[in-house]
Amino acid sequence: MPTGVAIRDARQQLFDAAERVLLEAGPNALTSRAVTTEAGVAKGVLHRHFADFDVFLAELVRDRIGRIDAQADALRASAGTGTVAEHLTGALTEVFESVAVAIVGLVISRDGLRALLRQAGSVGIPVLAEATAMIAAYLTVERDRGRIAADADVDTLAPTLIGAGHLLFADREGTPPGAEAVHKVVTTVLAGVLRES
Repeated sequence: MPTGVAIRDARQQLFDAAERVLLEAGPNALTSRAVTTEAGVAKGVLHRHFADFDVFLAELVRDRIGRIDAQADALRASAGTGTVAEHLTGALTEVFESVAVAIVGLVISRDGLRALLRQAGSVGIPVLAEATAMIAAYLTVERDRGRIAADADVDTLAPTLIGAGHLLFADREGTPPGAEAVHKVVTTVLAGVLRES
């Protein structure tokens, strides 16, 4: 890239490039060189905005967690409309069709990244923990509305749905599951607690 050319929102450009590398080649291929090459910028651009590569990756993960937080607001707002199974099918698909599965692999494979995320207050496996909280909050609202059983254990149902969803989407090389497969998992997990007509 020529010097003196302004880059609009370099951080976002680098995050998007990292996401593409993760999706196309996986966590092992994610290097600062791969990110800057994919972004079409000089390597120094990344180091101008981030102290080191692990700091960049931690910011990338936090950025993706922010997307789940926005999705959680929309999911809770949908409570009482449509069907619970449809909403959860859509939510799981949105979480796992994104870069979430690759980010989980990235977090697991990089000790420095995990340490930075823990220092920042992350618990559990980042992205999966926030997705689980999103599903639990939604199920709580639906339980309060009577659309799932009053005694439904949302703190068990939510991680069960996230775990099953993660397993459905975990094969980066294969064809992602269709909506029918995700819907089947949702309705199977919730079979004993759904109360909507």
